[in-house]
Amino acid sequence: MENVETPDGLHRGLKLRHMVMIAISGTIGTGLFLTSGKTIATAGPLGALLAYVVIGIWLVFVCQAIGEIATLLPLPGGFTSWGSRFFDEAFSFQLSYCYLTNWLLTVPAELSASSLVISFWLPEGSSFPLWVVPCIIIVVLVVINFLGVKMYGEAEYWFSILKVVTIIVFIITGILTDAGAVGGKTFGVDYWHMEGAPFKGGFKAFLSVLVSVGFAYGGTELSGITAAESSNPHKHVPKAVNTVLVRIAFFYILSIFFLSCIVPNNDERLMNDGGTVINAPFTIVFLQAGMKGGADYMNAVIFTSIVSATNSDFYVATRMMLSLSKNGWAPKWVGRTNRRGVPYFAVMITTFFSCIALVMIYAGAEVVFNWLVSIIGSLIFLIWVCILFLHFRFRACWKAQGRTPQDLPYKSWGYPYGHYLAMTIAICCVVASFYLSIANKPSVGNFPEGTADPKYKKARDSWAQGLLGAWFPWFQAITLYFVYKFVRKTKIVDPALADLDSGRWVPREEDVDDRPRPKWKKVLARFV
Repeated sequence: MENVETPDGLHRGLKLRHMVMIAISGTIGTGLFLTSGKTIATAGPLGALLAYVVIGIWLVFVCQAIGEIATLLPLPGGFTSWGSRFFDEAFSFQLSYCYLTNWLLTVPAELSASSLVISFWLPEGSSFPLWVVPCIIIVVLVVINFLGVKMYGEAEYWFSILKVVTIIVFIITGILTDAGAVGGKTFGVDYWHMEGAPFKGGFKAFLSVLVSVGFAYGGTELSGITAAESSNPHKHVPKAVNTVLVRIAFFYILSIFFLSCIVPNNDERLMNDGGTVINAPFTIVFLQAGMKGGADYMNAVIFTSIVSATNSDFYVATRMMLSLSKNGWAPKWVGRTNRRGVPYFAVMITTFFSCIALVMIYAGAEVVFNWLVSIIGSLIFLIWVCILFLHFRFRACWKAQGRTPQDLPYKSWGYPYGHYLAMTIAICCVVASFYLSIANKPSVGNFPEGTADPKYKKARDSWAQGLLGAWFPWFQAITLYFVYKFVRKTKIVDPALADLDSGRWVPREEDVDDRPRPKWKKVLARFV
């Protein structure tokens, strides 16, 4: 066991405040601010709220699993490197490339959304070239990432503070608006009793929004990657993963509740079909409150949130490529780092994929964005399932070697029953996405104009999105796993021989805080 200051060329430059803020809101972006309205419009107020609660429960235990292992083994590549230790090298190979695919698709998805946001400030019929906006963002992000992990951490810290403050302001505004204190109308829960509420479209509609909710939550598992560059993983990782419960309960569930109370599920603006951010539900609430500058303010915050989320996407994509290179699964030159610990070739490759956003704008940014959301949401489901599986495998290896849970620097709460619940939710969600991808195929006979009917085309495109999103990630994962296993002839790791020690981080004297704390603080620290 050793304490390495620069593992694989990386620098441990992330402090506690960076880790916590990245965990709380580092990847909050288009998923919450732009797609939450469609969730309410599709499944109704209670359907949307229940979807966020169910996926949130799953995610809490995923992050607890990450916290337990990443605190012990803060390895480059995070959870994608665990498979080689606890199960099979081929498993790590497929998970690494699936996770890289997720972020290489998320970067252009976020950037294409930036053009939709900027169009809000442009007059109708404007000839302003929207591709300029992603170009500027790409340049800014390249500079930030080339300056090293400290710069990334600082940028995310301040971006995250802005998002946190805005969501707090939004929730306060939502409470006042719902109660009638501002805006001149008392909403209460009246919109929960209108047509289409509280459930809209039945159980099928509820199942259909789970993938987009997964996309909104995506990136919360980032603590498992940033652990390799934390200055004190034993302290920082547990605190970061324990903020997830607050993030889910406060930022997502409360926000969705007040959105559904103030904006009716049949409001056409919720569907965001116009392609402009004034249709974003957060903006609508500010307008309902009678705040004239609310739309401009919210639009600006959404734009900075997109920049922040893309910054995190850049970071993870480059670190994944570094991990692949160090494992021999990508060319060595991909993992070369500069004196600041930045894998500069990986940054260049990520920049190339970012430019896909420019092509997307010409193809129709909103259309392509919806396709990417479908694929990314299913990829996130796949990754979370793999993390839970690896945690079960880790505990089996730990027990086989005669070690006890008390020997762990951080023990995940809720194990094993909470993790059984999370895995049950995971299996149900994946099976539901498979079912819907087949069952939702539209019949031409149900449309008066046949294949020329615009409604049929829209239904066909929606079905195709669901089909590709549901099956592509699993096809990719299974293919990568078995091809690698066949070529490299890998074996399943014997639990009694699993490597649970190399790469462990050993605290220095100055890293250990032995100050006595009241019991209530100890209990609170387990959850917050």
